[in-house]
Amino acid sequence: MEPEKLRFSESHEWVSLEGRVATIGISRFAVEQLTDLVYLDLPAKGAKVFAGEAFGEIESVKAVSELYSPVDGEVIEVNDTVVDDPAKIAADPYGTGWMIKVRLAEDATIDHLLDHAAYQKQIAEEPH
Repeated sequence: MEPEKLRFSESHEWVSLEGRVATIGISRFAVEQLTDLVYLDLPAKGAKVFAGEAFGEIESVKAVSELYSPVDGEVIEVNDTVVDDPAKIAADPYGTGWMIKVRLAEDATIDHLLDHAAYQKQIAEEPH
């Protein structure tokens, strides 16, 4: 996936939307801030997620961080490959490093998320 075509939350999750299915992961910036990823906890298929609420945790050698859903919906697929080996997220955060796929709730959109340019502006202003 091309980062320029994704939408981003302020908490560094990205969304790629195909029809009503959102693929969700974390940005390269988030991966670089976390450094060495060692553990990932994701919801089960069928779980409901809500925009702005935690749907899982990611742990690095530096910290444990919550993952926040950028959209409302139901988890329809979990990427077990990255659960088994979180380092794969760092290798390809916008491709094989995706985390979950969510069928959007009936009234859910991605209009509230940042486009690539706005997200780049946000991370440029954040302390590193």
